[in-house]
Amino acid sequence: MVTESRSWLEIIECSNCGKTYDPDQLLTVCEACGKVLLARYDLVAAARTMTKDSLREREWNLWRYHEIMPVRDPQHRLTLGEGGTPLLAAPTMGAELGLSHLLLKDEGRNPTGSFKARGLGAAVSRARELGVQAIALPSAGNAAAAASAYLARGGMEAVVFMPQDAPEIFKAECRALGARVFLVDGLINDAGKIVRENGAARGWFDVSTLKEPYRAEGKKTMGIELAEQLGWELPDAIIYPTGGGTGIVGMWKAFDELEQMGLIGSRRPKMVVVQAAGCAPIVRAFEQGVRHADLWEGAETIAPGMRVPIAIGDYLIIDALRESEGTAIAIPDDEILSMTNRVSAAEGLHISPEVGAAFAAAGQLRETGFLREDERVVVFGTGSGLLHTDLVEEGYPVLDPNDPNVGTAIDEAYR
Repeated sequence: MVTESRSWLEIIECSNCGKTYDPDQLLTVCEACGKVLLARYDLVAAARTMTKDSLREREWNLWRYHEIMPVRDPQHRLTLGEGGTPLLAAPTMGAELGLSHLLLKDEGRNPTGSFKARGLGAAVSRARELGVQAIALPSAGNAAAAASAYLARGGMEAVVFMPQDAPEIFKAECRALGARVFLVDGLINDAGKIVRENGAARGWFDVSTLKEPYRAEGKKTMGIELAEQLGWELPDAIIYPTGGGTGIVGMWKAFDELEQMGLIGSRRPKMVVVQAAGCAPIVRAFEQGVRHADLWEGAETIAPGMRVPIAIGDYLIIDALRESEGTAIAIPDDEILSMTNRVSAAEGLHISPEVGAAFAAAGQLRETGFLREDERVVVFGTGSGLLHTDLVEEGYPVLDPNDPNVGTAIDEAYR
């Protein structure tokens, strides 16, 4: 092992009952209580080499933070150039919404077009290091594409299960990347049921959201990057489109790790969960004052990444909201679509509907006074709008280049 590239992974710990595990065995959820397992590191040792100065010399991908990432052997650290996504000002929308320091973390620049590259890059890399040959997972689309890409990179088998009505581009992308694709008559939780009941007998390792310890480790790099890009300070608020919530769980964990390593202070951003009104189990639980979110019946929304009717990490998401004095908000589909189009045209960024929902939430929270005009607010742009062309209205004018009245047709289209 090369010392300069060492991971200081120490144990795996249950986030609920505290039971600990040897990290060098293949793990899913806690065998004692069935809850989420989290990776723990020797942060004192990690802090000796993961410093502000040393990071300036490192490549921008997941593994620049290798001291607090789970893969021990560098040869198993798969990369497709993920991470290092830009933190962009959104001045036009900021002025419109009354937020003078509105920023967008553009995760659509990642491989396969979404933030899922981070979580699956880490999970697939660690599974490969532990000897896994085939991985299965349920997905609304983005995670399936990311998993297929990293599994192809690692020479492993990908088996993905998506709702039948998932966007066509995800199905085509997974097939192109060599995955075996199954469509499910139901939602992502129904796809998860099939994986749970059929995976072990076929030698598939299940990397469903928060049902193994390492997707959260990849997602936490969003929070580390954000701190680094802001000069080792955190924003006043983070607005996050939420389905399974791995990103919030991972970032909240990262902030604690960074503080223990002396890289940031104790101040935390207000964490804001955004869900679609047609599928808002975390919002409902938060408003009810409970820690666990019941299954959302009849989930329906134009934003597939938020159509997650139940989340195993619900208590960790809700804990982060309460500890940060954050909140949760649900946005109707018509407002999601309207804001998606407004932001894309105003800022020159083709965003996904999930991101449109987050901008809509920012506007509503400014109106209620939850956000102040002068606060630094970061919206997480979890995916590219290029993956959601099915939401674009048709009806384009068709012009005949030989028509002497083509100018008239153009003028009519402007009316």
